Amino acid sequence: MSDPWNLDRPGRKIARTGTHRAATLEDTWRRLGPALRECGVTRVADVTGLDLIGIPVATAYRPNARSLSVSQGKGVSRAASRVSAAMEAVEHAHAEMIDRPLRLSRPAELGPAALDPRGLPRTADGVLDDVTPLLWIDGADVRTGEPRAVPYEAVSLDFTLPPALTGHGLSRDSNGLAGGNTALEALVHALCELIERDAAALWDLRDALFQAGARIDAATLTDPETARLLDLYDRAGVEAALFDLTSDLGVPVVLCHIVEAEPDPFRPLPAATGLGCHPCPPIAVQRALTEAAQSRLITISGARDDVTRERYAQTTDTGGVTELRDALRATLPHARPLTITGADHDLLGDDLDWLLDRLAAAGLDQVTAVDLTRPSLGLPVVKVLVPGLEGAGALTGEPTLPGPRARALGAEPADA
Repeated sequence: MSDPWNLDRPGRKIARTGTHRAATLEDTWRRLGPALRECGVTRVADVTGLDLIGIPVATAYRPNARSLSVSQGKGVSRAASRVSAAMEAVEHAHAEMIDRPLRLSRPAELGPAALDPRGLPRTADGVLDDVTPLLWIDGADVRTGEPRAVPYEAVSLDFTLPPALTGHGLSRDSNGLAGGNTALEALVHALCELIERDAAALWDLRDALFQAGARIDAATLTDPETARLLDLYDRAGVEAALFDLTSDLGVPVVLCHIVEAEPDPFRPLPAATGLGCHPCPPIAVQRALTEAAQSRLITISGARDDVTRERYAQTTDTGGVTELRDALRATLPHARPLTITGADHDLLGDDLDWLLDRLAAAGLDQVTAVDLTRPSLGLPVVKVLVPGLEGAGALTGEPTLPGPRARALGAEPADA
């Protein structure tokens, strides 16, 4: 089989603090430079100081974007948050302006050479069947390199396109969209995000007792970087509650809720949520902790163009914040050590193989990626799709129709 992703390269990890990358953060930032200009990014700003926590958060601005014009990034250092924000902006730009051949076909005409769109996350809008024509873009199986067509609607983030081209009900979001120093790095990041969102959607269906029983005892987390992040929250008077969302896939997924310990009606600050997924458990925890700080700063900064009036209104609802704080405190007696072992590899290739094996063990072996890399930039960007994984849940965005994994937990079935 062909190897479109250069997976025969082992992909040694160079950066290993708070994230795993195939190059140092400084080298990654230099590599991003030309991409920022070509993708229309006018500014990358450090907004950490808008909050009291001190966990680094950065913002990247693209005024002419066809989806989000403001992207945010987080990390355990300012360099990491800057790279994170810039990479997200570049990823979105690649998915908005796709320079790849498209074809219009009915799913039945393509048969096994294409992903069945009904296995992908979708909403109640639009029609998906064997005979309605869709636009398709070429992808490839991540493990074998075998060509496979995927619906363009599930890849493109160009929200200026007419509904006739993208109005068939497939979820249109950045879930599974990732860039990196190498294709290996991008593929690992994309799969972690897909697995994270699937776990969050399943978590939404669990009852309160089950969720309380997943509370992680923060005192048992001995990794120094994790302890430092928790200390930053404590010093800022913010309570951080961690929960183990790891699903049957066995890939570590962690949820972090943060809330003011003593909500102040004269200085109302929002509660926020972060999620993290990575084969290495401490990295999953750190991603959740840093994303929670980023989520809070999204509201505080007021810059994101996808934040609704209702979300801003919640900021001033100190009664709701107090209620959430008390509910989180009630889960403390259930706290337990984080026991998921995951895997800590030295090579990104081993991470990818491990993730693919975990998916295959759950019957999710059709993993397809679309290469969105622009040759002029040479910065690998991919969109990965895994039919059968659940899409967004209430924790991560507008909920999608439940798939087979959600229905197994009692979710109401979607219409065929």
